[in-house]
Amino acid sequence: MRRRASTYATYRTYVKHTGLALALAGALTTLTACTGPSGSDGDDAKPGDDSSSASAAPPGKYRTLPEPCGTVSISQLKDMLPGAEAADDGSDGDSDSGSVDPSPSPFKGEATVTYDTDRRVGCRWKNATTLGTRHLNVDFERVVSYDPAVSDDEQAERLYDKKASKAEIPVTSDGASGQSEAPGEGESPGGATPDGKTSADGASSGGAKDDSATKRNHRSPESSDEGNASEGEGSSPSPEGELAPRPLDGIGDTAFINDKLDTEDSGLHRDVTLVFRTANVIATVRYDQWVTDKHRIPDSKELQDKTHDLAVQLAETFEEE
Repeated sequence: MRRRASTYATYRTYVKHTGLALALAGALTTLTACTGPSGSDGDDAKPGDDSSSASAAPPGKYRTLPEPCGTVSISQLKDMLPGAEAADDGSDGDSDSGSVDPSPSPFKGEATVTYDTDRRVGCRWKNATTLGTRHLNVDFERVVSYDPAVSDDEQAERLYDKKASKAEIPVTSDGASGQSEAPGEGESPGGATPDGKTSADGASSGGAKDDSATKRNHRSPESSDEGNASEGEGSSPSPEGELAPRPLDGIGDTAFINDKLDTEDSGLHRDVTLVFRTANVIATVRYDQWVTDKHRIPDSKELQDKTHDLAVQLAETFEEE
């Protein structure tokens, strides 16, 4: 009897453990079914849905930048640096003898030092005469967005708008006009169009260009004569009306020009800056004139015309790529 009782107790223990194991297996099966793959009912995120994965914004049009010191032709440099031709002896500034270095050609240009030439490059030129000094600087920045939801072009447009806002130019990407006090202090008689582009007379850039705006933005024949090219010639102390800081048409995707006259003790000089954007590249042209005689105010129209002509040529260079 003891043997049978012992066998019976062992059997009960086996059955009890086996039942517990089966119960645990059933519970695990039910839990797995309730927490199935994302394709099961009750899960909003389905494979292939736009909500589960967003496509990255397209890359910018331009992947490289031009060699900056080669973007301005000799003829343009002669026009923008009066007197430089007389100072040019055809030398590049190097001396084989090592004794006396000849003066470098004012047409050679000096490359701007940058950390990444794939992202930003520039070049500057300078010519000084007894009447004053002129400086020319071109700068190209290739904008890259690190946000997959924002394209390079959109990021470049945002950066351009910041530059325009800082210069008090009424240009914004959403089409809202900036607020300024009066013409000559950053306000333009024009306004921004719904697509973010502006025209000098307030007309939409999608329509026909106004003849007066075209004539204003095109250099007049009188501005290229010898008398107007001499250092210090001019009569406008500050830009007003058509010469006031303003958005421009016909240069890249969008552009603006700024004009400032500085009469501080450091010297009398007028600084003209033209910025334009083409796709994901922002180009800046800076052109200034310093004069030794403070009674001879640098001519705003002459400097703006020459800056405008160069910017048009640079924008066309990008369009050819």
